[in-house]
Amino acid sequence: MNITKLCRDQPCFVRLPDVCNGNPETTVPAHIRLIGISGMGIKAPDFLLCPACSNCHDAIDRRRYMDLDRDYVLKAHYEGVFRWQKQLYDRELLVVA
Repeated sequence: MNITKLCRDQPCFVRLPDVCNGNPETTVPAHIRLIGISGMGIKAPDFLLCPACSNCHDAIDRRRYMDLDRDYVLKAHYEGVFRWQKQLYDRELLVVA
């Protein structure tokens, strides 16, 4: 199962107010970035991502919306990952042993 492909056409799970475009056609997988998990040339595992619209993804990657507090954006991203994991768990696509 390719979790990144499941992100296609999903709603944005990050949902940053005044940023999110709400357009599932722009949704892409947004991986967590965290020292010890990801880094130069190392992408986080696919269970540490969530679908994000292009605008929210730009805020997460600091390409745009730089005026937003970094911790605020990180919190929204982490919450999106948890919502996504719950959805995958409910659909029996994420199994906890």
